Amino acid sequence: MISPWLPLAALALFLSEILALIGLGKLIGLTAAVLVLVAGSVAGLLLLRREGLRAWRGFRQGVATGAPPGPQITDGLVGLGGALLLAVPGLLTGVAGLLLLTPPVRRLARDRVRAVAERRLSAAQAGGVFGPRWVRVRQDRRPAPDAETVEGEVVDGGRYGGG
Repeated sequence: MISPWLPLAALALFLSEILALIGLGKLIGLTAAVLVLVAGSVAGLLLLRREGLRAWRGFRQGVATGAPPGPQITDGLVGLGGALLLAVPGLLTGVAGLLLLTPPVRRLARDRVRAVAERRLSAAQAGGVFGPRWVRVRQDRRPAPDAETVEGEVVDGGRYGGG
């Protein structure tokens, strides 16, 4: 479902890009600003191909080794997204694309994409795509004041917790 705010957001981005180009044009000259815009788009197109091939190789290597494909898929999506933003003519989208291609921002975006994907998948599907989850367990030695203690035993239910 497409948000009703999408056309308004696209218009705001378009106007912001024009204002950014005008501002950069006043700062370094219009010709230089247009050259920066064109160079960024060309770099984005070249990176689009490189990131696409890199994502495909990573995916194939993961599948060949039997590793879950999720990490390669999310890394490839973030890389392709960054290259695509850089390829779109615009200063603001170019800066956003460059940021997505830097390792710290890429790692943060990759983790965010993974979290969104895991929320939309069932636990079994997420385990198949991303591998086993790592969970932090905090032991609280003091029970809550109004907590009821229930005794029981842990039974290993197989790989996915079934019977």
